[in-house]
Amino acid sequence: MVLKGSSLWQTFAVVLVLSVFALVQAEDPYRFFNWNVTYGDIYPLGVRQQGILINGEFPGPDLYSVTNDNLIINVYNNLDEPFLLSWNGMQQRRNSYEDGVYGTTCPIPPGKNFTYILQAKDQIGTFYYFPSLAFHKAAGGFGGIRILSRPRIPVPFPDPAGDFTVLIGDWFKTDHKKLQAKLDRGHKLPFPDGILINGHGPNGAFFTVEQGKTYRFRISNVGLQNSLNFRIQGHKMKLVEVEGTHTVQTMYGSFDVHVGQSYSVLVTMDQAAQDFYIVASTRFTDKILTTTATLHYSNSNKAVSGPIPGGPTDQIDWSLNQARSIRTNLTASGPRPNPQGSYHYGLINITRTIKLVSSADQVEGKQRYAVNSVSFIPADTPLKLADYFKIGGVFRVGSISDKPTGQNMYLDTSVMGADFRAFVEIVFENHESIVQSWHIDGYAFWVVGMDGGLWTPDSRKEYNLRDAVSRSTTQVYPRSWTAIYMALDNVGMWNVRTEFWARQYLGQQFYLRVYSPVNSPRDEYPIPKNALLCGRAQGKSTRPL
Repeated sequence: MVLKGSSLWQTFAVVLVLSVFALVQAEDPYRFFNWNVTYGDIYPLGVRQQGILINGEFPGPDLYSVTNDNLIINVYNNLDEPFLLSWNGMQQRRNSYEDGVYGTTCPIPPGKNFTYILQAKDQIGTFYYFPSLAFHKAAGGFGGIRILSRPRIPVPFPDPAGDFTVLIGDWFKTDHKKLQAKLDRGHKLPFPDGILINGHGPNGAFFTVEQGKTYRFRISNVGLQNSLNFRIQGHKMKLVEVEGTHTVQTMYGSFDVHVGQSYSVLVTMDQAAQDFYIVASTRFTDKILTTTATLHYSNSNKAVSGPIPGGPTDQIDWSLNQARSIRTNLTASGPRPNPQGSYHYGLINITRTIKLVSSADQVEGKQRYAVNSVSFIPADTPLKLADYFKIGGVFRVGSISDKPTGQNMYLDTSVMGADFRAFVEIVFENHESIVQSWHIDGYAFWVVGMDGGLWTPDSRKEYNLRDAVSRSTTQVYPRSWTAIYMALDNVGMWNVRTEFWARQYLGQQFYLRVYSPVNSPRDEYPIPKNALLCGRAQGKSTRPL
């Protein structure tokens, strides 16, 4: 039973949170959400499909927060199969138990509920949530996350007149279970059928604005595999934030949003009163898929007209140069009064270099994808729980190398060990002809360099060690490399994955175990008392060991 709006539920949740997070400051506010996950009929591309709805909505409702808020999200799974939600880019500080991927969290069984207990600790910005199990992401279940700055922390632009969530992504008309079955049989996915904007196909989404005012658009690519170019007819977009980082405020006519990435832009309604196209189209594909929404001036009597504005015709160089132009606003405040902390990333010595190379191949006659030759297979027990309860035989730290090995692809439950407080350099090297997109849960990292060809130590001469953007998802261009710096300041078991969801499902991921020998709640919160237990952790106690 979902106790929607119930004071009894809220009282229970507060007690639960305080018992689990004794270190959370009492003055940090609580926000309560009750989400009912169901199947329902949707028609995004004009044909009936079975979609995943949250509180009857497709896409799901926005998750709204302010820095340091405690979020109590009661998720009731009314599907006929297990379900999990994950939080793309919203870092779970010291709390990978709540990450919502199978390596850390047991699925919510059908007909049951689970209460996520999250904190927007020292975060601002634009992110999204999505279903992480099976191939649910192809059916919906995603929505926007917006974390606003606390009132006493200045924001480097005036308050906009409105704040819109814009979820863009490629879409299939085929049922998600059929797509999953196709992957299970060892086949690749076909080309998508269309592009959606906020769950709508062409001309379906509608944004009403007032002439002369400025609005914030929070754009996230929640799709399955395609980079998209985003643009608004007749309007320039001022980039102000990327996945929790205030950026140098640069104007763009359009920009590429790779799978899993999020951006915030300000748009001033400075045109004559009429309606305009908002456009999203595929990039780096032979066939270009395009969809539109409508930007409606409230005093307009003229519908959208004329040709749909085209995107960039140049392929890689245009996009690469744009990516390099996105930089951190060093004069802006972050979620804390001193956003730079006591150090600057460009002045820290690297303690380890990790090079990750993706590959595609067949294993036992079925299509698989890998990182450093290892194609990930899920264990029978979430890795974080096996680690906590010291259950042997579930995974082995070091089962993936931190350098390419040149071996043929093989299957394993790959976990890479790493030391708490290390400062690492990670190089993503792409030997394929597609643009790739990589995400690391629990962290933001500095994108210090990207270029064509193979990475070498001399490539460090090209790094931006002053104002590189900090984010949680980065692209790697065809036959190119991207380098990041990352401070391993978040203890836990964290998913490193491609954001191409078929590749992720077929093995292109692993877990980074950031370990501290000191069993202290200052480094990592204890296992939640309400944690679901499954696999070999079934029947264990969540009381302190």
